[in-house]
Amino acid sequence: MSEQVMAILIMWTFIFVYSIFGSIDFGSGFWAMVYNKHSSMAGKIANRFLSPTWEVTNVFLVLLVVAFVGFFPKGAYTLGTVMLVPVSLILFLLAIRSAFMVFSYSVQGYRRTMFIISGISGLLIPSLLIAVLPISQGGFIEQAGGTESLLLGKLLTSPSLYMYVLFGLASELFLSSLFLADYSRVSNNEKAYRLFRENAILLGPLTLIAAVITLWFINPEAKWLVNNLYEQKIWFILSFIAFLFSYACLWWPKGKRPGIGRPRFALLGVVTQYGLASYGYGMAHLPYIVYPDLTIYEAFTAKETFYSLMIMYGVGMAILTPGFYIFWRLFLKDKRYLQQE
Repeated sequence: MSEQVMAILIMWTFIFVYSIFGSIDFGSGFWAMVYNKHSSMAGKIANRFLSPTWEVTNVFLVLLVVAFVGFFPKGAYTLGTVMLVPVSLILFLLAIRSAFMVFSYSVQGYRRTMFIISGISGLLIPSLLIAVLPISQGGFIEQAGGTESLLLGKLLTSPSLYMYVLFGLASELFLSSLFLADYSRVSNNEKAYRLFRENAILLGPLTLIAAVITLWFINPEAKWLVNNLYEQKIWFILSFIAFLFSYACLWWPKGKRPGIGRPRFALLGVVTQYGLASYGYGMAHLPYIVYPDLTIYEAFTAKETFYSLMIMYGVGMAILTPGFYIFWRLFLKDKRYLQQE
């Protein structure tokens, strides 16, 4: 395996991890806003998860950005240049969201505002982030006089952009519903569990429909990508099988416990589903970062820098992993925290 392939594999792993954690994080913010005063206390359940975890999600965003800039500096320059406005908006929304998440717990009068900011930004930030995908498939970057610029008008009138956004938001709400269903079950809140389970049952098929519609819309604009996706069809078949398994788990009896469904297995199945589909999409996109002008080989850093970054990431993960484990034990497994009123 070449250094370039190793680097893009690490990058794609960070993208996948952040997409899963980010979907649960931003989706939980949206559900906390929607169910803020619901009788099932579903909003309180979502906020209980959100309170300690949004900082951890941002850690993976930092790791992702550092990896991209370090491994593929030319790719970071190209996308950073053409996406200056969307990236600036993302940073602004993240800063506003983080500020309210921190200070709303000290100043109770801003709690309601925090729910609104968290909920709205939970839809806007993923929508801006996923705009990278249609841009990377080609046709939206213009080169003139040695400079690159984004054809914003063409992008905003492209149906594939809105289909990507639709698929991204449906996936975000589906994943967060499954996670919160499991979180509610562990918290012994059966009423909130039933509510989030119903959301997951509705959103599951919608994500598949959105994926198929997105594929249909990108065909005229990126036929090369569609052809490559077809060559990787085995991963999408396995992904669909994983979806069927996870969806069936929502009706799987839970022994003597009241209610039906095993949300933990459903969630793990959906994460597997997205992992398989992400691998297939990534393989179909190779070797391009931005089609047709920029490949992983052209954008790659020096080999010495690559190996230095590998050592840095090895040390960094060795330091962070125990912290993640402690965090999981305290906030996602400790029943005293999960079942507090």
